[in-house]
This record gives sequence, C-alpha cells and structure tokens, in this order.
Amino acid sequence: MTGVQATMLSGNRLHLQHGPIDLVIGVDGNRALAFDAARSRFDTILAELVTGLEALRQPLDPDSPTPAGTVANRMHTAALPFCNTFLTRMAAVAGAVADEVLQAMTNATPLRRAYVNNGGDIALHLTKGERFTMAMAGLDGGNLGRIKIGHDDGIGGIATSGQGGRSLSFGIAESVSILAKNAATADVAATLVANAVDLPNHPAIHRAPAHDLRDDTDLGGRLVVTRCDPLSATDIKTALNNGTRNARTMLTSQKIHAAALFLQGQNRTLGSQFTPQHRTIAHA
Repeated sequence: MTGVQATMLSGNRLHLQHGPIDLVIGVDGNRALAFDAARSRFDTILAELVTGLEALRQPLDPDSPTPAGTVANRMHTAALPFCNTFLTRMAAVAGAVADEVLQAMTNATPLRRAYVNNGGDIALHLTKGERFTMAMAGLDGGNLGRIKIGHDDGIGGIATSGQGGRSLSFGIAESVSILAKNAATADVAATLVANAVDLPNHPAIHRAPAHDLRDDTDLGGRLVVTRCDPLSATDIKTALNNGTRNARTMLTSQKIHAAALFLQGQNRTLGSQFTPQHRTIAHA
C-alpha cells in the first residue's frame, strides 16, 4: 500500500488519499494551518484502524467493550445507540474519519467554515452566520435536489447510503441522506435507514450473500441487494414508508436531525434542510 497522497484541487481544496480513505477538504480561514493539521492527523489514521480492524468488524451489542484509538472510539460511540439491530462499528468508519480530521483542523486554528468529505460522508463546521449547500445525486448522476444547512441548525454531519454506494446494503433505496450532530452518527443512521427501505421476499429484488461479493465484508453471509428491477408505484411507496418509519423513530429520539429517502422517482423528506428535485415529492 502506498503512503499518503496529498494534492491541491481547484477551489483551494485539499485532497488526501491513503488506501481506501479518500478525503476532499475545504476551509474558510487559515488554510495553511488547517491543511497542515489535517495532513498530520491523516498520516496515522489508517494504521490505527488496521490495528483494531478485527474487533471493529464484530457485531455490536450494549456490552461490547470500548475499542482503543480515537477514531475507533468515535465509531463505537456513534454506533452504540443504534445496536438494537445487527450492526458493526464499521457502519460509522467513513464519518468517524471525517469527524477526526475536522477536529484536528478546528483545534489547530479558528475557522469560519470547514468541511471534510469522505466519499460523500461529510463532517461540517459552521460558525454563526455561515451556511453550507450541496447537491444530492442519484445512481445515474441525476440531480436529486439540494441540502442547505445553517449554523443554527446544529448539524455537524451529512451521510448518504444506498444502492451504488461504496458499501453493501440490505435495502433498495437509491439514496438516503441523513443529517446529524456529527458525521459518524449520520453515517450509521444512513446505513440503517437505507437498509429499511425494502420489500422482503419481493421477486424484483435480487440478493446474494455479502461474502460472495466482497472478501473483506463485515456482513458475513447475510443477504444484500445486488439489483432491484422496476417496481410498481405501490411497491415504491411501501418500501419508502418502511424506511421513513425507521427515520422518524430516529428523529423522534433525537438521534438525527433530518432525512431524505429516494427510490425510483419517489421520495420522502423529514426536515426543512432538503429541497428534492423530483416532481413526485412526498413529505413525510
């Protein structure tokens, strides 16, 4: 495995890559100090995760011990409130890495606004009066809409899960975006809500054991979705309603701030931060 690769991108953004971790970082403030801090912290993260990887891939329960390492600890803390269903701490890994690098930057220098984007899972820092806007994209690259977040929203993390992403999914969602207090929490919640957008035993949904698709999966032989054929409008509504119930429970218990779910031209939104592009908008 090659070492850390660091390059500057257009728009004064920093790109950091090491093994499977790929970050794009933007800041408003002292970029030199912030980017130095990000690079310094990033240098050690992958080695820390590899050291404890076997434990991080084990199913989590309320009695699971807290792992060593700050990123692993973030993963554990984010996942633990959701462990009433099958879950491993790996559900939080992308968000936890983003949170850790963001904190390294904000500890190093005051920043008006900053973000760390780890493959679509984003840790966000906004000071008073600052805002952050991003697009949501579908599997075909099409525009699903916009996310607009202000400082007063209290949101520090954005995560997206679903079919076509980097991770395997038990569900059929085209995309699920979650807003939460930090990226690690949003990462876990997005995974679980995307899993819940499903129609068990439906003939249009094709599945395979996770370990047949990826040797390094933490899901073992559990069935994951490999393809979903076109569904009827009623089936799409049912699947989205299944996921929305899951998201609403998280919202009611204050584990998340907002959610947007998309499947084959229909959507559900919880939270004013989402502006869907589809004409078939259904606010839950």
